[in-house]
Amino acid sequence: MLQGLFNYDNPVWRFIGKLGDLIILNILWMITSIPIFTVGASTTALYYVTLKLVRDEDGYTLKSYFKSFKENFRQATIIWMIMLAAGLLLGFDLYFFLYMQTEASRFRTIMVTVFGSLTLVYACILTYVFPIQSRFYNPVKKTLFNAFFMSIRHIFQTLGILVLDGALAVLMVLSFYMAPQFSVLFLLFGFPLTAFVNSFIFHVIFKKYMPKEDRRDDNGELRPLFMEETEEKE
Repeated sequence: MLQGLFNYDNPVWRFIGKLGDLIILNILWMITSIPIFTVGASTTALYYVTLKLVRDEDGYTLKSYFKSFKENFRQATIIWMIMLAAGLLLGFDLYFFLYMQTEASRFRTIMVTVFGSLTLVYACILTYVFPIQSRFYNPVKKTLFNAFFMSIRHIFQTLGILVLDGALAVLMVLSFYMAPQFSVLFLLFGFPLTAFVNSFIFHVIFKKYMPKEDRRDDNGELRPLFMEETEEKE
């Protein structure tokens, strides 16, 4: 019994190990996101590791994180700059029509509806784009399209992710005001906890787009190309 308890393959120890990995990832993600323009690369690296954790693939957290950060830095940064600019533009437009254009009119209602819908689409793309970048090789334009395509095709999973992320955000805010003792947990795990939870859903979705034949990089690590299901059947 004791031998099984202290076996590092024991589910309890593996769970504790993953909690430790999330704490390390939280520190890494915050530090590498400080320059702001690196948020795309750091988030891509974060999802690269959390998806490996969900797949129960062994590896060194630090090495895997910085490997992905370096490999995806250029493209992830370009994607982040595009998403940041689009987000600021949408945010300004919504703010303008909600708080500055206060006079009620049909035009205001239409514009709020249009920009609100675009913001929802934006949130869906933002949710998928960095996990996709961490798992598949593609040009920037194709990666953005794939994020939109997957989020719509798997709309129920997408809504589930958005609801889960929203619930975690609400719990985090409430914990600081109503239960400060539990806020320490969110400070320890931070955004990597959200990414880890999301990764269980992304893992199921991404399996549908994996090529039949494994394609590996020079280190023997699986890095598949994105393939449509119609292409796989040919």
